[in-house]
Amino acid sequence: MKYAFYPGCVSRGACPELYSATIEVCRILEIELDEEALKGASCTGAGVLQEKNLRLGDTLNARTFAMAEKSGNPLMTICSTCQGVMSQANERLLADPEYLASINEDLQEEGLEYKGTADPKHLLWIIAEDLGIDFLESKLVNKLEGLKLAPFYGCYIVRPTKALGFAENPGRKQALEMVIESVGAEVVDFPGKTLCCGFPILTINPENSVNMVANHTIDAKDRGADAMVTPCPLCHLNLDGYQPNAASARKREIDLPIIHLPQLLGLALGISPEKMRLNKHIVSTKKLLSELVISP
Repeated sequence: MKYAFYPGCVSRGACPELYSATIEVCRILEIELDEEALKGASCTGAGVLQEKNLRLGDTLNARTFAMAEKSGNPLMTICSTCQGVMSQANERLLADPEYLASINEDLQEEGLEYKGTADPKHLLWIIAEDLGIDFLESKLVNKLEGLKLAPFYGCYIVRPTKALGFAENPGRKQALEMVIESVGAEVVDFPGKTLCCGFPILTINPENSVNMVANHTIDAKDRGADAMVTPCPLCHLNLDGYQPNAASARKREIDLPIIHLPQLLGLALGISPEKMRLNKHIVSTKKLLSELVISP
């Protein structure tokens, strides 16, 4: 299967381990990534731009959709925030033909036109829906038995459900749990898994943002989680990068590794931790890896 690959900003900047893990995982899962198709694509706006200038945000996303259409391949992202923002933009564009036509006038300068056929899709959904859990299990080298993982969806990949197609694809509500169980790990459920990680308010209210990190990580840890897995690089940045601050604020140790979804998949597919740069996280993964029996 071939996809126009939209890695997003964070996986090529603050979280390069996500990008490298994705490349390795997709190779094994026979997912062909067309990176040239979206070369020069912009940021989605991350919801922040949209608050100031919705049309500009929609124009940038329509441009990306048009580039994907031109390649003839469906669009894949590895960022939950990108997924949510693109899905909402696409809903607005398809609901108003006059609005789309107006935006296409702006795209003419680059010889682009969005015809309305793009369906941006997160790697998590591609595995659960396009490849299928049975196919994933057929590729496993290591069953991660004994590993207890707390799923963390964050905001953008679970709401608004209409724009994200939950009615047509109800399995998306449990897709992360399905993948965790398919690799042999145990799901540690907790109420905060679909709440905000705190990243969007980090610069305007750091105290509350760190408090949210503390709430999620401590709750998961106290319920027995060995690590937390997320399909969102922005959630990873906050939950991993600000966990030391959260521990200091609560005056207790947390020490809960935050793992990108492709890194988890990679461990089960036999990819070395070094290739996936699991040694680059703020919260060390050494203890977690030492407890796993994995192939070299």
